[in-house]
Order: sequence, then structure tokens, then C-alpha cells
Amino acid sequence: MTAAVAALRPGEVVTYGEIAEQVGHPGAARAVGNVLADSDGLPWWRVVTSTGRLVPGHEAQQARRLRAEGVAISRNRVVVR
Repeated sequence: MTAAVAALRPGEVVTYGEIAEQVGHPGAARAVGNVLADSDGLPWWRVVTSTGRLVPGHEAQQARRLRAEGVAISRNRVVVR
């Protein structure tokens, strides 16, 4: 799972569920979030909920990082263009 997140490029945004499915554990989105919460060095800000919502309590930091990579954010959600 960490390799899948580490491979994300700047401006690329995926969901917790997409990462879980990619590593062979569909339905384990919450587990992906738990791993990211405990991992240093991974681009956690590139992973959002299935509705595009940013990480509660870390919205400002996540939005700042995503905007710096060219991702549009509105009302603490990624804007799909």
C-alpha cells in the first residue's frame, strides 16, 4: 500500500478506496487511512475520500499542498474538472 501512495505524482489525486482496490483489498479504505495517518514521508495529501473530501483536522494543510500542485479545492473538497 505504501508503494502505491509513494508512486502518486504531483497533482494526482486518488481515493482511499482506489488505493485499497489497487493493492488487492477492496473495501479496506479505512485501513488505508489508518496506515497513512501513521506513516511519515508518504504524500498523504494526494489521497481523499470517495466524495473528494479532505482529511478532517488537516484540511488547511492538505488544501495548501494540493493547490501548490495545481489541484482545485472548494469547500474542503477536490473540484473535479
